[in-house]
Amino acid sequence: MTTVDPQNAFAVRFFWLRIDGLIVMIGYLLGSIPFGYIVAKARGVDIRQQGSGNIGATNVMRTLGKGAGYTVFACDALKGLLAVMAGSYIATHHTYSYTLIHQTYHGISPEIRHDTYFIPLPESIGAISGAISCMIGHCFPVWLGFKGGKGMAVAAGMLIGMMPITAVGCLLLWAVVFLATRYVSLASIAAAVALPVFTMIRLITGSLQGWPYFYFATAACILAVWRHRSNIVRLMNGTENRFVKKPKPEAPGEE
Repeated sequence: MTTVDPQNAFAVRFFWLRIDGLIVMIGYLLGSIPFGYIVAKARGVDIRQQGSGNIGATNVMRTLGKGAGYTVFACDALKGLLAVMAGSYIATHHTYSYTLIHQTYHGISPEIRHDTYFIPLPESIGAISGAISCMIGHCFPVWLGFKGGKGMAVAAGMLIGMMPITAVGCLLLWAVVFLATRYVSLASIAAAVALPVFTMIRLITGSLQGWPYFYFATAACILAVWRHRSNIVRLMNGTENRFVKKPKPEAPGEE
């Protein structure tokens, strides 16, 4: 708890800046852990030199198989979830307080009252700050020369932590588009574009409170689409890779 004079606007804003700065730092460091690179390196592979060169779960799965790919996806989603949880916790457990002094009279005797108020940083701001900084850390990790993944697994974890109903909607749309086209990139772009739409619908219907969530959803959508710009070009040119099942090898003696 920090005591701040509410009449001192600079002190109040500086307090918020310090708390939000701590959340952003933690979120970025969590996001910058390159699980795709680590998992592949443990198997003697530099994932940046394989396939698309991306450190995300999709390229790891194409290169090293489903087990490695699912592991990376789960770890990336977990760091997104942890960033949101850390941001929410820090916001609600670090408050500034101020005391108002009142002088009242009962008859001719004055009485001094001290009323203390405690105001936390809004939980939504803490969660969003942690989420955005985690996404930036994943896409631009300092440990790999600011060349990271595209952030879809991280986004899934963040949404589960902040807006689980919206997360389910986006994941269902992703699955439908992927099963219909076998394009991971197209499914990811569709889910990203749907995110602010689903969020606005929930805000309008009253099932979600807080317009900062819509601003976050819009920023996440823009970042995700921008990170997939090369995929969009390949989709338009018809050169994007599909996820197709490999044919089973024929048993010995079969013709």
